[in-house]
Amino acid sequence: MYDSTIMWNSFWRSRDRFSLDQLRYLTDQLIKVQVVNEVNKDFVIEALRSIAELMTYGDQHDPSYFEYFMEKQVMGEFVRILKLSKTVSVPLQLLQTVSILVQNLRNEHAICRAISGKLNKNTVSLLVKIRGDEVVSFPLYVEAIRFAFHEENMVRTAVRAVTLNVYHVGDDSVNRYISSVPHKDYFSNLISFFRKQSMDLNKLVSHTLINPGPNSTSTILAAIDEIEDNLYYFSDIVSAGIPDVGRLITDSILTVLVFPLLLPSLRIAIDNDVQSGVVTSLYLLCCILRIIKIKDLANTIAAALSYPSEAFTKCSGGKFNSHISDHGFPSEYLVSNNHNLTKSDIRHSMFNVPHSSSSSGFHPEGVLMQNDCSNSNLSLRDVLLAYVTKGDDIQVLGSLSVLVTLLQTKELDESMLDELGILPQRKQHKKLLLQALVGESSGEEELFSSKSSLTRHSTGSDIDAYHEKIKDRYGISCQSSIVGNSPHVNRFQVIDALVSLFCRSNISAETLWEGGWLLRRLLPYSESEFNSHHLELLKVSYDNCAAALVEEVKGIWTDFLISVLCDEWRKCKRAMESSSPPKEPNCVLLLPHPHYKFSLEDNTPKGSSFAAGERMQELVKVFVLLHQLQLFTLGRALPDQPPIDPTGDLPTNCRAQTSGLDVSGPKAGTEINL
Repeated sequence: MYDSTIMWNSFWRSRDRFSLDQLRYLTDQLIKVQVVNEVNKDFVIEALRSIAELMTYGDQHDPSYFEYFMEKQVMGEFVRILKLSKTVSVPLQLLQTVSILVQNLRNEHAICRAISGKLNKNTVSLLVKIRGDEVVSFPLYVEAIRFAFHEENMVRTAVRAVTLNVYHVGDDSVNRYISSVPHKDYFSNLISFFRKQSMDLNKLVSHTLINPGPNSTSTILAAIDEIEDNLYYFSDIVSAGIPDVGRLITDSILTVLVFPLLLPSLRIAIDNDVQSGVVTSLYLLCCILRIIKIKDLANTIAAALSYPSEAFTKCSGGKFNSHISDHGFPSEYLVSNNHNLTKSDIRHSMFNVPHSSSSSGFHPEGVLMQNDCSNSNLSLRDVLLAYVTKGDDIQVLGSLSVLVTLLQTKELDESMLDELGILPQRKQHKKLLLQALVGESSGEEELFSSKSSLTRHSTGSDIDAYHEKIKDRYGISCQSSIVGNSPHVNRFQVIDALVSLFCRSNISAETLWEGGWLLRRLLPYSESEFNSHHLELLKVSYDNCAAALVEEVKGIWTDFLISVLCDEWRKCKRAMESSSPPKEPNCVLLLPHPHYKFSLEDNTPKGSSFAAGERMQELVKVFVLLHQLQLFTLGRALPDQPPIDPTGDLPTNCRAQTSGLDVSGPKAGTEINL
């Protein structure tokens, strides 16, 4: 039993009587009560009385009191105390406390939340006015949505609670009421409000990239939380299963946010003070696909990626200036910095196209030879691949995040994944096997063909339906630049872009790990898609990284090299074999400034042991990834530990030998070159 003496002593401890801390304290004390008897009844009664006082005070001065009361489910604690009580005085005080709350709480949001929590098919009739079989008035709902965009977060939270309770009642007449004019405007207004929040997020990200501060990360994280909370609210609305509302949400997201703002912003920014850049757009696309589970929405967005951005800039009706980069920098800035690209970088930024052969039926002209992100004729899907091969670290990670998110979106048709070139081989085989089993023509031949993929004939009908919908429903008419390609060609482009990525020396290890995770999901492939040319490129990149790592033997962290290598090997193996990618989409907003570029050719500042240690670890991360990818592409199993032979792998000019030592250690009388 909880000691009542301790309770009374702590009860009268110095504390502001009408503070939120006092309410927290009293609630904690009630939670600790396990029995109510003659010993502690006076304390319990006083605590209940004080809570009633505090709630009345908070109702008039601070809404966070009621928020805390609901969060901690204090009313449930009242019920528990009632059941524990063995005296008459405690139930009497409980009755008085509840009466005080009911009579004195005047905050309309608190009252609405309390009432809406009891809504169901039986009780909703008490709150609506019905004429015939139709609801003609629903004051609780109408008054609640008036405060949907209130500046106070607590008020917005209360409105969400009320509306979600209404949507989940499951009454057909209520559903028709909320999806009729003018009440259906609430859903488009929600998306418009979200669009403004998205623009504010982009402003914040752009400012942070240019002028990072000590609180930049925490500020962006707070904005991310607000963005994702809104998306989860949309998802909860959709989960109520009201068909008309689901269509309203889908249409609003596409027409207010995705088509006029996010997709055009992948290369071009709107000519006003509030513009959404590439980084923010990539992140928001990932969030929409990941959180809002609507099949029609996901497939429409995926189909739209086969259009050039010019198609959406025309439909948006906005004014566009000359090319503005994703970070808000003018195009002249980018041009001046392109001189930093090495010949190797330029070579690896192109798609590497093998010679065509009659057996493959593959034509090089079907593949992008010049990946210029400013080319308005490129499809948005090709723009993503161009960012992978030529973009900075942030652009690469953002583009990979979109591809990975598409791959993991269960609502996306497999035919759409195949059209984008990211349908995993195992899913292709599964579908072709099913076609063969049910006797569909060509299924068996394709299953055992070197170019096993879903044919254009077998997938075209679903894809064409979405393109027709984009044209007829949303007024966007443009010839898709990748629809005519076979899935084999589109898949080759994705594989080639990923291999080119691993040949780049100015991309961080964490971003490369993201690309490695995606490549492993798309392999194994036939020779015509992942071929000897790709293997050779991976080997060259691996050899360059290995040579740089050997130089670390001469560095100041050489004693830790093998232990770091073993540790990063295990981490990389675990990341590559995980069902989820290594990075969350929001990481694209939290990366260092794009001017920072990791390079295997950079020299560590002399005397900086910390920088040298970071460089060594970064090298090791890239090395183990390339090593594991080589083993995987060759069909070999990954060992749990790296195959290390310390005595055999060290170069002949290692530090020990240049100092006059052999592998057995120093001998008496040996002169050592320090």
